[in-house]
Amino acid sequence: MLEKIFPGNVHPVERALRVVIGLVLLSLVFLGPKTLWGLVGILPIATGLLGSCPAYTLFGWSTCKSRPRKASQLT
Repeated sequence: MLEKIFPGNVHPVERALRVVIGLVLLSLVFLGPKTLWGLVGILPIATGLLGSCPAYTLFGWSTCKSRPRKASQLT
């Protein structure tokens, strides 16, 4: 059921990049300009950790390799 809510549509390399970029953005809250705009970094961290991007789901995109379906999933 969780797969229907959060379908895995983000490639593992992209997941790692999202987490790193999110941490850099989040660090802006504490370092540098010290602005709350750094809280935007929570979004890429969350999508990176979950492996699911809501925008990708909305548009039907995926950066993962498609897995062959099992016979039980075809019906």
